Amino acid sequence: MRTQIDLPTLMGSILEEETDLTLADLCRACAAPGETIVELVEEGILAPAGQAPGEWRFTGLQLRRARVALHLQRDLGVNTAGAALAMDLLEELRHLRARLGHLSDSSEF
Repeated sequence: MRTQIDLPTLMGSILEEETDLTLADLCRACAAPGETIVELVEEGILAPAGQAPGEWRFTGLQLRRARVALHLQRDLGVNTAGAALAMDLLEELRHLRARLGHLSDSSEF
């Protein structure tokens, strides 16, 4: 005879849509100093809402972009400008793949 085990219910949220991170929050989430995040903003990798670093607010999507850029820098030795270029190319690749998927879906009967 099998015994039924009640497991806890897991709850989650989509960070990209609901997150509003300060500079300090983003630094903690990325384990990066503020100067590094400022460099990512200056290079155009991140585009926070707000004018000054104390007013900046980042989305969950920007958290993901920051982590990818920092991964490129830490693990692959890419400089900040190179990380910005790589991020742009990755974004373009995602866009082209989405278009290709849309075109192949619309051509099927």
